[in-house]
Amino acid sequence: MGFVVAAVGEDAIARLVAAFYRDIASDDVLGPMYPPDDLAGAETRLRDFLVERFGGPPLYTSARGHPRLRMRHARFPVDVRARDRWVARMDAALDEVAFPEDVDRAVRGFLAEVATFLVNR
Repeated sequence: MGFVVAAVGEDAIARLVAAFYRDIASDDVLGPMYPPDDLAGAETRLRDFLVERFGGPPLYTSARGHPRLRMRHARFPVDVRARDRWVARMDAALDEVAFPEDVDRAVRGFLAEVATFLVNR
């Protein structure tokens, strides 16, 4: 998966994450999970995580240490409905940024797997 940043660049990952977060506060399922005063922080953390995971510099690890995704998301009620909404919104963001087909397929697959992994209810 390290080829993603090499193929599209860090700016493309930033555009993806911005597209995802654009309307997240008004989402009836996901919005309540995000503290309103930390939406920008959540966007930065996801961007940094994805840049690192997809082959860029270790921005997330440098700032926060090991991702420990299940632990960091344990306080949020992530059920199948929330997982599906998150994936649908991320899919819409991917449609918007229009990555090359091989990159799109890899990113969608990874994000869907991680979203399923984080279901905790």
